Amino acid sequence: MGISQTLSNALSGLTAASRMAEVVASNTANALTEGYARREVSLGAQMVGRQGAGVRVLSVDRIVNESLRSDLRLSEAATQNASLRYDFLSAFEARIGTPEDASSLASKFAQLEASLVEAGSRPESEARLATVLDSARAVTDHLNALSAHLQDSRMTADRQIAAQVDTLNTALSQVDELNATILAGKAAGHNTNALKDQRQTLVDQISSIVPIRQATRENDQIALFTTGGAVLLEGNPVEIGFTSTGIITPDMTYVGGTLSGLTLNGNAVSIDEGGFLGGGSLGALFTIRDTLAPDQQIQIDALSRDLIERVSNPAIDPTLSGGTAGLFTDDGGPLDPLDPLDETGLAGRIAINPLADPEQGGALSLLRDGLGAASPGPVSNAENLFALASAFTTPSAPSSGNFGSSRHSSAELFASFLSQVTSDRQRNEATQTYAKTRYDTLKEQALADGVDTDHEMQKLLQIEELYSANARVIQTADALIKQLLEI
Repeated sequence: MGISQTLSNALSGLTAASRMAEVVASNTANALTEGYARREVSLGAQMVGRQGAGVRVLSVDRIVNESLRSDLRLSEAATQNASLRYDFLSAFEARIGTPEDASSLASKFAQLEASLVEAGSRPESEARLATVLDSARAVTDHLNALSAHLQDSRMTADRQIAAQVDTLNTALSQVDELNATILAGKAAGHNTNALKDQRQTLVDQISSIVPIRQATRENDQIALFTTGGAVLLEGNPVEIGFTSTGIITPDMTYVGGTLSGLTLNGNAVSIDEGGFLGGGSLGALFTIRDTLAPDQQIQIDALSRDLIERVSNPAIDPTLSGGTAGLFTDDGGPLDPLDPLDETGLAGRIAINPLADPEQGGALSLLRDGLGAASPGPVSNAENLFALASAFTTPSAPSSGNFGSSRHSSAELFASFLSQVTSDRQRNEATQTYAKTRYDTLKEQALADGVDTDHEMQKLLQIEELYSANARVIQTADALIKQLLEI
């Protein structure tokens, strides 16, 4: 080997060492950068003719465990889905309140029952009659607030769906643009690893909204498909359509055509959790809007109907004629028992009978005398007050709702309702915990595959030794050349 060949080999070694040091520096600098994939330099022997001519950098490769990355994306989608469901149920349960909480729905109803008994012991007391009215109003106000909360939750979910659809469309368009840029960069011989990092970050963003699988195509291109079978990106991105609704009322449903679903390139697609776009945060938001919140609305509407029917019975208040409202009303009037649609949203309309409310021109004495009394009765007559108390404690089967066919007192019905909500919340909490634990485990594995700064520092020491050795070879060759020139 000639001196010139020796210099060439050493110079190639210096070039390779410099490139490796550059990659180590990039890895170390981006150790905490989200979406950054660790780089490794691939080296190969450099040949000139049939002779070795040192070393050359074959490529700088992104080190990504695609199988692990795919599992992590699916796990994140499941975590987002479970978390949104749990958050909804947890917030609704908190709004209802636990029995030991004085501001809970059950406590307010217990106070109503107690106030009726106390008023019955001294029916002449205006103060005790006022307590009955206030306690009854506290129950109706709480039911009104629960109904309003459910509709607020549905409207919030609807707005979030619109925002996530916009995010999906934007991200898919950007992934498509990056595909084109990476293709052009590769054709020009440029390093496109940074562009691939950006693309991976966008794909991760999409996958938290809709669970997806990534397919590799020629020339470093990718295609995206949902686990439900919808094509999101194959050559060109799809356009996802959704129309947000400003105000949502209890009677508005997707099935009834008053709430928007999703379209892909103008074609309607299923919004069920098992459909094309279910399983991620987007699917959970549709479930909250169209299933979870309406199901809870059905239950509180059934509770409201049970209260109205118990006190509208002439057997409880003989002064009432058939079809007239008792202490609890549907927005001031009677509930139509023959119209099932009349119950929808009832919890938002249940109110105190104006006849018993002095603020609405009524009289407290009618709580004692009967709401249909034509003239004042004896102030010592507590029969109607005790009858009202008995109406709530007498077991009966609710006319609607998912409470089964068993007979319940009003207090038992309220307790059953809270128990159902708590059970649903606990089931979703268990699902969320499992999904979160799996996601955290996969996240740790992904981080372990990422940049290890200790390993990078060890590699840097090896590169330093490699650089020094090649530099020493050049120094030796230089000394030999000087000796030759002195001859």
